[in-house]
Amino acid sequence: MSTIVDILSWVLLVAGGFFCIVGTIGLNRMPDFFTRMHAASVTDTLGAGFVLLGLMLQAGWTLVMVKLVFIGLLIFFTSPAATHALAKAAIARGLKPLLHRDES
Repeated sequence: MSTIVDILSWVLLVAGGFFCIVGTIGLNRMPDFFTRMHAASVTDTLGAGFVLLGLMLQAGWTLVMVKLVFIGLLIFFTSPAATHALAKAAIARGLKPLLHRDES
């Protein structure tokens, strides 16, 4: 049973690292503020979520797992609120989303 938990934990940790790397590449490659914000939110939710789940499996039923659950809940509730606040502030400042790109 311990081997299965270890394998599942490492799969989650590697998946979380993958989504963090993809989100970082997206931050550099996206053309405007709003699409970059979307890439950052993917990194927050999937990357950090998978890493936290993998760490929870490694921690077992301990106080460390409880702390990781609280960190996950904090990210779960604050990340969408922060992203929404940033988008509203950008729109209030007059920043318009890039709707299309000319390829010529």
